[in-house]
Amino acid sequence: MAERPTFDELFAGCRYSAVHLEMRDMYTPDDETYLDWKAGVKFDPVERFRDWYDLVVATVARGVDIRRARVVSEPITDFIRHEYEVTPVLNIPAGEKVRWLPRRRASDLALPGNDFWVFDDKLVRFGFFAGDGTYLGHEITEDPAIVKSCSSAFESVWERATEHGSYRPM
Repeated sequence: MAERPTFDELFAGCRYSAVHLEMRDMYTPDDETYLDWKAGVKFDPVERFRDWYDLVVATVARGVDIRRARVVSEPITDFIRHEYEVTPVLNIPAGEKVRWLPRRRASDLALPGNDFWVFDDKLVRFGFFAGDGTYLGHEITEDPAIVKSCSSAFESVWERATEHGSYRPM
């Protein structure tokens, strides 16, 4: 396994494509932004996630295509509803393309066991989470077979998924 570069480093080295597949129904249960959203506290997602927003804007400005696909159970969880509501004010304005795929429509797809990013079809960053969504760490690999498998899995989901503006969660 390769060293563990930061997202800033991964995006800085990215030349044409960064794709992310999310397959969990809960992430970071103690996240302050999620807890505020759940409590009805109004906030500006761009200001809360300014570093991410600026990183994506700068990366897209260099010509990198950033796509995010989310495989979700329906009815969706509170956390996924939170992501759904934040996406059009954070991810999409920053330059990400986002699609959603109900899990029942992914049953015949061969998907890796963990969420991942693929950078320039050369490197995969797997994210590991506990059952409750608590972040456990990540791992990087440049193994060509794993990169190919993850790229293929992402494209399978992407082709079948619905663009954010057309997806209506249950």
